[in-house]
Amino acid sequence: MVSSDQRRRQLAREKFARQQQRRAAARRKAKRRNVIIASTLAVVVAAGAAAYATAGLGGNDRSSDEAAAGPTKPADPCARPAKGAPSKKKWKKEPAMSVDTSAAYSAKLRTTCGEIDLKLDAGKAPHTVNSFAFLTKQGYFDHSKCHRLVDQGIYVLQCGDPTATGAGTPGYTLPDENLKDPRLKGGVYPAGTVAMANQYDGKSDKTRNSGGSQFFLVYQDSKLPPNYTPFGTITGGMDVLKKIAAAGSTPEPQTGNTAPNATVVINRATVAAS
Repeated sequence: MVSSDQRRRQLAREKFARQQQRRAAARRKAKRRNVIIASTLAVVVAAGAAAYATAGLGGNDRSSDEAAAGPTKPADPCARPAKGAPSKKKWKKEPAMSVDTSAAYSAKLRTTCGEIDLKLDAGKAPHTVNSFAFLTKQGYFDHSKCHRLVDQGIYVLQCGDPTATGAGTPGYTLPDENLKDPRLKGGVYPAGTVAMANQYDGKSDKTRNSGGSQFFLVYQDSKLPPNYTPFGTITGGMDVLKKIAAAGSTPEPQTGNTAPNATVVINRATVAAS
């Protein structure tokens, strides 16, 4: 028969084991939260090229109820999405070139959180801008969620995937362009940069030239290797991005994707030549 003292020791051991499991789970979640974008499956930074993780977790243990509930999300600062469904279109090859590389192009993202205005560099990244304009004309970005927010290590909002999984593509890939842009000084993509996500793994050249439809908006200077085609700048709506960033993000336990807490949906995207 187990004595009361033995029972207390057993319960203490079980409690300690639960605490260790919670701590381990929290550490794994923190690492997943801060491992940054590499490819359309993992985001904008090549696997192993730029990983940011918290140094550790401190403070008192939370109760089991608190651990299960998790942190309280801030209020959603954005409006409800307009009616409509994300695109399911795909194409077998890159669209034929139709942009005028000597012309000035602008884009407008009408999101649930506010409007974001872009200036596109057709002269420096013609394939990328041509594809972006084509997809916009096809309504490919309309009703799509901006599915990933990174707010530690680098500071970007990633959009352009109608599936909102990080795995969506338009069916074709794009060549890398403008990687020696003088604005990318010291391995930093400055605030206001618009760049393409891709599947480059930081090692094999076979994974280069793998951009698709996913792009990211840099809302604060971000240290990244120059592997992601910069094809425009943000000319308006930086306050919208700051509002989205202030609401934070929530890691998805299985994939490690950090979805913004704000409901960021591109109701409509347009491109115009001026």
